[in-house]
Amino acid sequence: MAQSSFHGQKWKDLLHLRDTPSSVITRSLRGVEIVATETRDDNPVPGLCGQIVPEDAYIVSLKLREYPDCEYWEHGKCVTKTNIRPGATYLYDMKCDPRFVIDKPFHSLHFYIPAAALNGVAEQYRARRVGQLDCQFGTGFSDETVYHIGASLLRGLRRPSEANQLVIDHMMLALTAHVAQAYGGLHVSEAVRGGLAPWQAKRACERLEADLGGRLSLEQIAVELDLSVRHFSRAFRTTIGLPPHQYLLRQRVKVAKQLLMVRDLPLSDIAISAGFANQSHFTRVFTSMVGISPGAWRRENGGGRESET
Repeated sequence: MAQSSFHGQKWKDLLHLRDTPSSVITRSLRGVEIVATETRDDNPVPGLCGQIVPEDAYIVSLKLREYPDCEYWEHGKCVTKTNIRPGATYLYDMKCDPRFVIDKPFHSLHFYIPAAALNGVAEQYRARRVGQLDCQFGTGFSDETVYHIGASLLRGLRRPSEANQLVIDHMMLALTAHVAQAYGGLHVSEAVRGGLAPWQAKRACERLEADLGGRLSLEQIAVELDLSVRHFSRAFRTTIGLPPHQYLLRQRVKVAKQLLMVRDLPLSDIAISAGFANQSHFTRVFTSMVGISPGAWRRENGGGRESET
């Protein structure tokens, strides 16, 4: 069964959307794409949604808006009606031609997860392949992991210029592992608990510090260290005490503090030089981590200009 990716234009066609929705993408150890896409239409075109080309993949859907009396179809016929509540998670098997009738406003966050990505997780744990997911179609689950990962990714979808690929990789791979364990029967008897070797820790930190803009993916760094992405992320946290994306943010703030001591350097220039998307992004992250705004920190530490905030 052919594998493709499912984002952007395909969601637009499936749901008859007027605009192409935004997506964030990462790659699993096997190189297959895992995609998150937010879809919303407050005034939808009524009718049965389009068809999905069958493939060995799943859609994990976090519902963000109530949708009563949702008519759900599989294999060309209606199989159930259900009242969808915001915050619920639904699983759909793309081999079954999942469809639903569009007759009211909708808003969801969808994760496209190929079976190959789930089996990649099993390989990393030296566990058996993930079989058919336990999808009780038409039944919503309360899944706190999906909910919290979804909430974090929504910020990246809505502010793509500020999205950090390391954060996206971390969240998407964590979600894939969660789905494999929670719904695919993956049993992990003993997780790899070791940290990075000294040379690996040094190389990883150097790579992150040299790429403050966050263009490198976790996969690229892991490959250099001859590790799987999931093992690298876990081992980095064990050794350094922070996940890679948090370490990167710390380094950005550290560089920003050094630049703030240059009296006449504008905050907008500091933001870009320290790897932030813009001054607003810089101010928000700096204030969150330091407790005061960049301008206030500069004034307190003798580098400030009175007009800056």
